[in-house]
Amino acid sequence: MIPVMEFRQFSEQQPAFRVLKPWWDVFTDYLSVVMLMIGVFGCTLQVMQDKIICLPQRVLLPPVNTSEVEVKSLLHLQSNMSAAPREMTGLKTDLDLQQYSFINQMCYEKALHWYAKYFPYLVLIHTLIFMVCSNFWFKFPGSSSKIEHFISMLGKCFDSPWTTRALSEVSGENPEEKDKKSMTLRSNIAVSPGEGSLEKTQSLRSIPEKIVVDKPSASVLDKKEGEQAKALFEKVKKFRLHVEEGDILYLMYVRQTVFKVFKFLLIIAYNSSLVNKVRNRVHCVVEIQDMTGYTNFECNHTMAHLFSKLSYCYLCLVAVYGLTSLYTSYWLFYRSLKEYSFEYVRQETGINDIPDVKNDFAFMLHMIDQYDPLYSKRFAVFLSEVSENKLKQLNLNHEWTAEKLRQRLQTNGNNRLELQLFMLPGLPDTVFELTELQSLKLEIINNVTILASISQLENLQELSLYQCSLKLHTTATSFLKENLKVLRVKFDDNRELPNWMYGLRNLEELYLTGSLSPDASKNIVLESLRDMKCLKTLSLKSNLTKIPQSIVDVSSHLLRLYFHNDGTKLVMLNNLKKMTNLIELELVRCDLERIPHAIFSLTNLQELDLKENNLRSIEEIISFQHLRKLTCLKLWYNSITYIPEHIKKLGSLERLYFCHNKIEVLPSHLFLCNKLRYLDLSNNDIRFIPPEIGVLQSLQYFSVVCNKIENLPDELFFCKKLKILKLGKNSMSILSPKVSYLALLTYLDLKCNHFEVLPQELGCCHALKRSGLIVEETLFETLPSDVRDQMKAE
Repeated sequence: MIPVMEFRQFSEQQPAFRVLKPWWDVFTDYLSVVMLMIGVFGCTLQVMQDKIICLPQRVLLPPVNTSEVEVKSLLHLQSNMSAAPREMTGLKTDLDLQQYSFINQMCYEKALHWYAKYFPYLVLIHTLIFMVCSNFWFKFPGSSSKIEHFISMLGKCFDSPWTTRALSEVSGENPEEKDKKSMTLRSNIAVSPGEGSLEKTQSLRSIPEKIVVDKPSASVLDKKEGEQAKALFEKVKKFRLHVEEGDILYLMYVRQTVFKVFKFLLIIAYNSSLVNKVRNRVHCVVEIQDMTGYTNFECNHTMAHLFSKLSYCYLCLVAVYGLTSLYTSYWLFYRSLKEYSFEYVRQETGINDIPDVKNDFAFMLHMIDQYDPLYSKRFAVFLSEVSENKLKQLNLNHEWTAEKLRQRLQTNGNNRLELQLFMLPGLPDTVFELTELQSLKLEIINNVTILASISQLENLQELSLYQCSLKLHTTATSFLKENLKVLRVKFDDNRELPNWMYGLRNLEELYLTGSLSPDASKNIVLESLRDMKCLKTLSLKSNLTKIPQSIVDVSSHLLRLYFHNDGTKLVMLNNLKKMTNLIELELVRCDLERIPHAIFSLTNLQELDLKENNLRSIEEIISFQHLRKLTCLKLWYNSITYIPEHIKKLGSLERLYFCHNKIEVLPSHLFLCNKLRYLDLSNNDIRFIPPEIGVLQSLQYFSVVCNKIENLPDELFFCKKLKILKLGKNSMSILSPKVSYLALLTYLDLKCNHFEVLPQELGCCHALKRSGLIVEETLFETLPSDVRDQMKAE
């Protein structure tokens, strides 16, 4: 006998797959088992017992001239003779056992209807087809891999401590119930067969739930659990992107359901018409008279009665199976199974960013809901960015403790205690425990959320955001409005500029770096600056083509304005005339060919920087004489070829930068600016320094590095306040002994010249040490030993 368990492989799938089997699939599986037992039972009977038993039948042929009435009487007599009970002696046929067996086989093949012969096998084949069809989508390579990954993630998401933490207050479960449910779920998702099934839980829609966002959960995740949950989020993201691209699972399930419906109709159709062919008595006519002496046989199909009952029972089971398949088809086509909405989960949990899904992902979730909707709800936690951010924040707080952050505190250029964080997944909440913090610098950090606890940082005055996306709590916004003095923002798109920035009414310094609209006057971002009544310093490193009107609107209190373009030509500078309170102005890389006339109206201007423009002539410099307060002029990194004599009109200049130009001749009038303390003429083509340089008695810094100077005038050494003298990379061969007049000299660069020997008078420069003397070692050795020892001494 063939055991039913041998056919299990046709319908076997991993026990975890049961969560994707709705009630109708489970019901049809049981129906298939019953139909399989019918088929196996019938096949067993076919093999174990005699199929048919036949006896020969005598036929009395009437004479030729016999009347019809006589023929009928003879046939009636014959039938009576064969049917009537005989005496103990019976009718002798003179046939042996082999002849009977031969007759049985011949009549079984010739006379018995094919349906009566093959009914058990048909039942078995149809049932196996049903079983294979019902589970084909679990076996098909294109769909089984997706299902396996989904079930694996589903179980991990269900058992994850993070899921319990996120929904503990939502579900209203106590710890004991959670432990029971977790154990039950593990037994349901486990790979090994024969374990317990999932406890039936209350429907999601009937559970009153409310999420509490700011209250910490009682359970605390350790580092390992946090990393596992983080990995789950990444897996779910990638799986969703992969599965939502196609609908192969949906199509496979639809096709197998439609196939079962057609199969059901086919079975009902031909079985209903053929079931009456299963009869007990069968008349058999076989031309074997020469072997047995008989042609007509009367046979008894021994299994006919049982097969008839089994066939009717089978038809009833198939009918139920078919009706179930029809219901499945209705469910498939009536509902939109390629879209899944988490609306009810969002309403119950308050996690409003759980996205709706589509295609195969949606279909599997619909199937899961038929098993237990709680699965979808717990799985939805890992689709939420809010939930993911909370987990990242938790892991971040574990990694960056307050003690670790305190070790990274440094003093910045503004003499403020600063904390710099670079490329973190978020902002640790422990930052707000550093009450001594004065400056916070964040670089390339996404999803920065500043909570109300920032109010603990009473000393915070400076905030730097370099390519960061920032969200502020309402209380945090109020705190920054009152306390923040300096804000630095670096962005890629002007849409990344934070809107709360324009409400910082006490802000004094604003530094913006990024690409703005070429037509800045139409840029809404800059229109809001007019509300910053305390703004004193504004720096824009962008691609502006003209000065926005909104900057003019803050000119009444703006003292420093810095424009650093990316080479874009800055035109229409007439608005500068209105900024009469400016004391510092920088126009860097603005492709200026002339000095803008609007600058000459800035009577309070003290520093002007025109670095990296395209200036060739500076004849307009005569107009600077109206700027009585101008002390610093930077015309470096341009293409200036000469210095006009009008430079002498700038009597208030203290610092002058002409480095990195193409100047060949120094006019003597330059040295009539007798207040100069800083003069940089490096990287030009200068060959001669006029002796009038001795007029600059206040000169402390003088650089002519990278020129073509061969001799130095002795008058240079009359500038007795010189502290830094840079003469490197020239063509000088002699250094005057009058260098001893420079008693305050601390730095002297003589490298890359043609000196053969250094004057021993360098020993009179008592402030000059070896670290401040930039010269070749061989040349340094030409100094007397006592001078060398003096310079080497600390």
